[in-house]
Amino acid sequence: MNQNLSLSEECPLNQTCDWKPLYTTTGKYSGLSIVECKTCKLQALFPRPNQKELYSKDYYQGKAEYTYIDERDHKKYFQYVWKARIQNIKKFIGTGNFLDIGSSFGGFLEMAKEEGFSIQGVEISEYAARYANEIGIPTFNGRLMDAKFPNNHFSVITLVEVIEHIENPKLFFKELTRILKPGGLLLLQTANFDGWQAKSEGSNYHYYMPGHVFYYSDTILKKILTNLGFGRFVSYFGVDFPLLAKLKKSKGSFQNWKDYLQWIRISYYHIKSKWKKNGYPITSSYVLYAFKKQETS
Repeated sequence: MNQNLSLSEECPLNQTCDWKPLYTTTGKYSGLSIVECKTCKLQALFPRPNQKELYSKDYYQGKAEYTYIDERDHKKYFQYVWKARIQNIKKFIGTGNFLDIGSSFGGFLEMAKEEGFSIQGVEISEYAARYANEIGIPTFNGRLMDAKFPNNHFSVITLVEVIEHIENPKLFFKELTRILKPGGLLLLQTANFDGWQAKSEGSNYHYYMPGHVFYYSDTILKKILTNLGFGRFVSYFGVDFPLLAKLKKSKGSFQNWKDYLQWIRISYYHIKSKWKKNGYPITSSYVLYAFKKQETS
């Protein structure tokens, strides 16, 4: 498959792309080929592994080489962050249909339900989706495009560390826009490649992984969504919840009292994420709240 043709067809910015090699990764997942569009600066993994094969049962149980922490093992601690995030969302949208894409075992949606939202998940893993449905969290097993949700249906759509996994983001962003209500909130958490952390670490940056297909920045995401009819943005450099919630979550992995020393590192990173140099954030941790424009008569 021609690299320029295939990636250009997927580009959500609809520009004439000029893809050039940028890095061969040198970090934990070394040897990956990263390319960059010289026109819009979007980065991509190409060639990419078969994405369907990455998300096995072992991935969701934390047993694969490329893996995910099983949230069920530390649910008590994850809830501190989930609840804090829902509280922040409610500052903007207090009720309505709430969609979490990449919803895994449904823990985050449980918190949204407790706060009065009508919930729905989308999860590509049959293993994780089945569990979620069994505990009463309605979850579509498959890709968003196949769910066929109604137009203007959701008041809130969240993608927490998900958008970078999505192949063909051009179609995906259009689908997000179609199913989000006017005035609705789209929450995206991903790495901000405008941040100095990503720039300075280069080919060694930890966010280059086999399952991360496209790499975004605050600038690029706002361009994509502005073109699709989003009119208001709130950027959180770092995260959209307080440090205390993050510290409480971290306790889930502690084995002894010495592990509490990690709070120094976590606190420093959290504070540093609020700093900027030459107009750009020091770190690349990032959450974007994007609001779809209200329809005008």
